[in-house]
Amino acid sequence: MMLLPDERRQHILEQLQRYGKIQVASLATALTVTQETIRRDLDELEAKQMLKRVYGGAVAYSHVKMEPRFEKKSTIEHTAKTAIGEAAATLIKDGDTIVIDVGTTTVELARAIRGVVRVTIVTNSIPAAELLNERLEAKWFDGKVIMLGGVTHPEQKSIAGALTCELLTRFHFDKAFISCGGMTSSGISDYDMEESICSNLMIQQSDQAYVLGDRSKLGETQFFRICELDKVSAVICNAPMPEDWARSGVNVEWITA
Repeated sequence: MMLLPDERRQHILEQLQRYGKIQVASLATALTVTQETIRRDLDELEAKQMLKRVYGGAVAYSHVKMEPRFEKKSTIEHTAKTAIGEAAATLIKDGDTIVIDVGTTTVELARAIRGVVRVTIVTNSIPAAELLNERLEAKWFDGKVIMLGGVTHPEQKSIAGALTCELLTRFHFDKAFISCGGMTSSGISDYDMEESICSNLMIQQSDQAYVLGDRSKLGETQFFRICELDKVSAVICNAPMPEDWARSGVNVEWITA
């Protein structure tokens, strides 16, 4: 299994999250690279405080921010996510082709879509697709839902990977609605490499892109960068833009839900 360096490090973090401790020798065998390559990866991840080196391997760093499971995230800032989803839904117009990425906030957007017609919605979020199909059947809106194919990520109820990215390149969207795990004045980021790549592609393939993030995301940086803030049309948040962001020259439309 030959992977790019970023893919290798993401695999290392996933194994660490699953087992709590990882061994250099077993990782080198599984990834078909030298043990020295794995040691360099571990050194780089330790420098970023993503893990702690121990003899023969590594253990989880006590302050690593691991992504909570989907069910857990659904309970965090739920009222704010509902308000953000409602605000985002008002941006969807008759005839739009939109794409919705994964996350609990974008599920609230799916729940809020109503009263529009001839709307095509593409998503790699399993719960969003299920909810949209239910609302389509109940005639809350008119249009169609397209579920992207790829590799399932059960803990986040998402679909991502090379096939998902290939399919995304075949579309052109009017609007993209993107969630994130962190947002700073320099850009947005998330926990998972493959999901972050998909989100970036959605932005590239869209005329307008909206970032959905509650106040808990402000000032947070996760491991994988999605894009710079100037690549998106607007941010939808339940808090105003931090004053220091405005002073530092951040120039993006800010919609306070």
